Parts: sequence; C-alpha cells; structure tokens
Amino acid sequence: MAKFLVLVIDSFGVGTMDDVPQVRPQDIGANTCAHILQAKPDLRLPVLEKLGIINALGFSANVMQPSADANFGTADLQHEGGDTFMGHQEILGTKPKTPLRIPFSEVMGTVEKALLAADYQVERIGDTLQYLLVNQHVAIGDNLEADLGQVFNITANLSEISFEQVKKIGRIVRDCVSVDRVIAFGGLLVSSQQIIDAAEEKLGIYIGINAPKSGAYDKGFEVVHMGYGVDSQVQVPEKLHSCHIPTTLIGKVADIVENSHGINHINLVDSQTIMDITLDAMRQPGDRFICTNIQETDLSGHAQNVERYADCLTVVDNNLPDILKIMTPEDCLVVMADHGNDPTIGHSKHTREKVPLLVYRPGVTGVQIGHRATLSDVGATVCDFFHAPAPQNGTSFLPLLKVQE
Repeated sequence: MAKFLVLVIDSFGVGTMDDVPQVRPQDIGANTCAHILQAKPDLRLPVLEKLGIINALGFSANVMQPSADANFGTADLQHEGGDTFMGHQEILGTKPKTPLRIPFSEVMGTVEKALLAADYQVERIGDTLQYLLVNQHVAIGDNLEADLGQVFNITANLSEISFEQVKKIGRIVRDCVSVDRVIAFGGLLVSSQQIIDAAEEKLGIYIGINAPKSGAYDKGFEVVHMGYGVDSQVQVPEKLHSCHIPTTLIGKVADIVENSHGINHINLVDSQTIMDITLDAMRQPGDRFICTNIQETDLSGHAQNVERYADCLTVVDNNLPDILKIMTPEDCLVVMADHGNDPTIGHSKHTREKVPLLVYRPGVTGVQIGHRATLSDVGATVCDFFHAPAPQNGTSFLPLLKVQE
C-alpha cells in the first residue's frame, strides 16, 4: 500500500545554474531560496529545515541550519530557460528537445496553408506586422507575456466557437512549428472584436494578443498547453497506468500534464486547499503516485513580493507534519522545485536555477542524493519505486534510499 508524493514548490530554486552567464545573463546572481531567507532573517520553516533545505542550499542564509538526518540533493534543469510547463514534463520523464526561438511571422505562411487545407477561413490582420484570424473568432500570434519567441498563442472567443474546435486549431499549429509551446485558450467574450482590439506589437518583430486586455481570462476561461516534443506515452502517469498504479495530480501540474487515466484536481491556486487535497490523497487506500504543485510561490515571485512568498512557504511547512505523520516505511516523499523566480533579482520572470531535492522515507536518514543532471531523475525514481517501466528520461536514485535494518 505504498504512496509516492512529489511536492513541487513552484519556483523555489537554490541558485543559478552554471550556464546562466552564457545563456541567461539577466539571471546572474539569482537565488530564490537564499534571498527570501536573507530578507526574512527570523523566518523558520522547521519541517523544510529538517528535510534539508539548508543542506541543498549549501549555506545558512538565516536562522535555519543544515540537518544531519536529511536526505537531500539538487538537480539541474535540462530544458532551456526556466519554465513551469516544461519543468513538469521533465519531472515526469520527458527528455526536453531544443526548441526554436522565432517570431510567429516566420512560420505564419506555413500555419496559414495548413489551416486552409483543413477548410478553415483564415485572414491576415495588420499592416507591416500581421497575425492570423481564423473563422473570425480565433487569433494566432506571438505570446507577449513569456520570453519573446518561445510561445505562440491561440486566443479564442468561446461564445462563438467551441473549445474542442480551438484545440483542433491548436493541434494543427503545434504540428507546424517547433517553438517551446503553443497555448490554445479562450473565454466567453461579448464580441470577438475584443480580441482584435487587444492586438499589440513588441520590438518591431512580434505581434500578438494581450490576453488579459482581451478579456479571455474573465469568464469561462479554458486552456490547453501543447509542448514541443512532449509525448504523454513516455511519461510517468502512462508508465504507472500500464502497471495499474493510480496517479493523482493536484494544482497546476494537473492543468499542464496529461493524466487521462488518473484523478486530476485542476484549476486550483490556493495553497491550503491544495495541501488539504494532497493529505486526503495520501490517506486513500492502496498504492498511489501523487504529484502536487504549489503555484502561489511562483505567483509571488512574479509579483516580486518577498513577504507573500514567505507566507506561502509557511503554509506548506505548517501542513507537512500531517503528511509525514501518516507515512509508513513503504512510502516516499520528494519536495522539490521546477525552476527559480527570485523576487529580488530586478525582473519579474522565472530565473534559471538548480532546484532542491528533499527526500523523506521513514527509516532512511543522512543520504546524499547528489547533484542530478535532470529533473527527470525524479520521474525515473517514481517508476523504479513502483516497479514500472522507466520513462523516456532520467536515472533513478531509489537505490540510495534503502530502509535501514
């Protein structure tokens, strides 16, 4: 009756990766964990402290100290940049491919041709820079919120077109392009003119829809993220399903990872609610893999709000004792992150940081997991734990976690 819980504290990185000066110089000096603790010198997170967060950080940034009993390590991001979507695909066993970084204008003709071949009505909107308008109610162009050139957006008025049709359009676009992500989404708008009126240009080469300005998020919002090179068949949920091990996804991970055979708690943000659902899942009978995402930490990073970030960490820490209390020697917990989002670095985007790996298994203490080359080592460990086929990527560290006799 074993449980394996992966608790992802979204964006709780422990220092810049070695390649940052070359690939992401704006993140030089970032250390989400250290800078929050230094800004809050009296903050104590006793459970995370016991699990080894200071061990993983590598130095004492405030009153918290290393733990002699902790099982801990760190992991690099194998995907480029620092992305929640790709981070979770990597955690669950996908080997990241190198995506292109291009404006939508470079592939607009290819996308247009594919949509016309599928009998969609397609118009080019704009003067020097243009985006596509499909069936009068769906706009396709650059994502203006992420790092430019990484993501294409499909923004739809769901009052006029079904989300199933929007997803079909999204899959056509996804098949045509090699950028990191295609996001198909929409909301119930009064008029599709709201989408057209929200078009904006950036840097003279990017054009797309300002999604918040369009009103797409305001009512009836639906979304699907389509990543480059992501195949759910090689990921942990599918591998566990082949061995009849149920999977429960909670929080943002349920919004972005395919888990068609399992339980998905979607559209959740409140940390206390998410921790309550996680505890309930741990109490269910039988074997189960659970993956939980705490998103409010990441939102606090985007808001550059240290106080809010610390409060979110406190909520997690206050709820962890109830989970640890019900764990048996058969169970395993991994607390980790998916990237960084240092609220003190001077910009509001994700930071490319290595992440902590804090492992709790009753009866196992003092194990150094080491520095892992990919987040996928966690997914490989989960499959090893349940004697399931390995995912596409990663090396299991389960052999290090032997229960002491």
